[in-house]
Amino acid sequence: MNALGRHVLAEIYGCNPEVLDNPETVERILLQAAVEAGADVRQVAFHKFSPQGVSGVVVISESHLAIHTWPEYGYAAVDVFTCGDRVNPWEVCNRIVTGFDAKQVQATEMRRGVFGVSPKQVAG
Repeated sequence: MNALGRHVLAEIYGCNPEVLDNPETVERILLQAAVEAGADVRQVAFHKFSPQGVSGVVVISESHLAIHTWPEYGYAAVDVFTCGDRVNPWEVCNRIVTGFDAKQVQATEMRRGVFGVSPKQVAG
């Protein structure tokens, strides 16, 4: 089935809490994952919450990477959305998991922009 994009949604557990609470480190890991997977980085925006947590987005020519962290739980919610065939979202996701020193990950892929198929066929 052809699609405009691939969207990996990852639940990442058992991460290093110090990494997840440091916006510079989180940004570096996401940027490095994107670049090493062949993505073309356009813009970045990250925010540190008080008392803890980081949210951020890396805009790439192929789409985006987004993250929200809960250091107190060692947990990160990560989205990797890529369009075209040049960048594999699973490669990006796996590099992020490694960077966070995660113990467990649950991830799924959703095809985005599937045309010519009824919604029942896509969901089923």
